[in-house]
Amino acid sequence: MVKKFTVGVIGAGRIGKIHTENLLHKISDINLKIVADIKINDDLKQWAAEMGVIKLTSDPNEIFDDPKIEVVVICSSTDTHTKFIQEAAKAKKHVFCEKPIDTDIKRIKKTLSIVEKSGIKLMVGFNRRFDRNFIRCHESVASGQIGEPHIVKITSRDPAPPPIEYIKVSGGMFLDMTIHDWDMARFQAGSEVEEIYATGAVLIDPEIGKVGDIDTAVALLKFKNGAIGIIDNTRQAVYGYDQRVEVFGSKGCVVADNEATNTVRIYTAECTNIDKIPYFFLERYMESYATELKSFFECLRKNIEPLPNGEDGLQDVLVAKAAQKSYEDNRPVKISEVDI
Repeated sequence: MVKKFTVGVIGAGRIGKIHTENLLHKISDINLKIVADIKINDDLKQWAAEMGVIKLTSDPNEIFDDPKIEVVVICSSTDTHTKFIQEAAKAKKHVFCEKPIDTDIKRIKKTLSIVEKSGIKLMVGFNRRFDRNFIRCHESVASGQIGEPHIVKITSRDPAPPPIEYIKVSGGMFLDMTIHDWDMARFQAGSEVEEIYATGAVLIDPEIGKVGDIDTAVALLKFKNGAIGIIDNTRQAVYGYDQRVEVFGSKGCVVADNEATNTVRIYTAECTNIDKIPYFFLERYMESYATELKSFFECLRKNIEPLPNGEDGLQDVLVAKAAQKSYEDNRPVKISEVDI
């Protein structure tokens, strides 16, 4: 008989709603008992009613104090993640937490220590690992099909910058945007980053520079297995949401290109046209959000370590911190320099 888990969700913003809807409608053998959010308004109440949420509360302690709830899905703001993970660990509840775990290395390490001592399982939500194209890339590398990886190239370009108010509190481009790419690079290379050189500029919106951030960046990574990584980012690609991965190895190369919205090509005397790539990240990655949660619950049922785990979350933040230091100091930075 398949184990059925009782779940509580903390945070009902955009990502929280996606996870809640997946738990209710796309993942079997789940009982979603409570959704908690600090801002309950009429729109949220209406959404909860339409989705079939049994209970909506502004107090996350109702989740931690409920002995029937075995799993907590954390989708709240980053500054609350470690607090809620620690509370869940103390209550012996397994945790799925959206990235990043935190922006402070010491807090992350303290939290992971509490998690380890509690015996609960922790998965961090790097959903791009569960995109079918990137999974296939990873499989071709991990199986040895393309030999030893030599070069990992990632292009990750957003269609438009986020609001300035968000950028002010995001922790910077390397933490709020490129963190997905640090994780993808490690995932594809099958190795940890040893050193990084990052450079950036403000080429899109001067207001982004005024609040201390950048909107365009390139990073060069050196992995412990000898491979080299190249990542390019921009906050505005006018043609859409540009997401590509390539791994070049000793026996070949694997490439994951952008997914077109359809397979239609239009041929005329003047040109050949195809429709634009998806514009929004939810168009590109919606399926991966459900897939990652399915993987998490399958790991719980099999009593195996879910991936990406807390250590992955820590390593990705370390790379982000090293990238920021590299950009500020204009020099290569070893990960050991920021690993406090």
